[in-house]
Amino acid sequence: MTEEEYLKTRLDDQINWYNKKAKTNKILTQWSKSLVILFSASIPLMAGFDFLNNPSKNITLGVLGSLISIISGISGILKFQDKWTEYRNSAEILMHEKMLFQTSSSPFDKQDQPFGFFVNRIENILSNEQNSWNKYINKDT
Repeated sequence: MTEEEYLKTRLDDQINWYNKKAKTNKILTQWSKSLVILFSASIPLMAGFDFLNNPSKNITLGVLGSLISIISGISGILKFQDKWTEYRNSAEILMHEKMLFQTSSSPFDKQDQPFGFFVNRIENILSNEQNSWNKYINKDT
């Protein structure tokens, strides 16, 4: 595999994947936290309205409280924020390595075979990241 092929088919593909996953999990984190704040703030506001003094008020307040629990629980189980930061971190590490390699900066400038050294570093990063995720995801199960 040539240098160009590796950069395009392996490294850029992985960077794009991590960027996409980071973006998705960032959006899910922000939406879930925003909804929890909105619903939480709505409960005391609605409880204070006199004109809503009927059975539908209690049902509405109960539904809002349940939605808060559901959204918080799903967000916690699916670990949106943790995934967002981990995916972002992984993408940044890979982009950093790519930049060092492409500019022949240290540690690549001191290598007899900088491309082989680069591939080894990238594959180790990807392997370690995968192993870390497996341990992290499975620790709660």
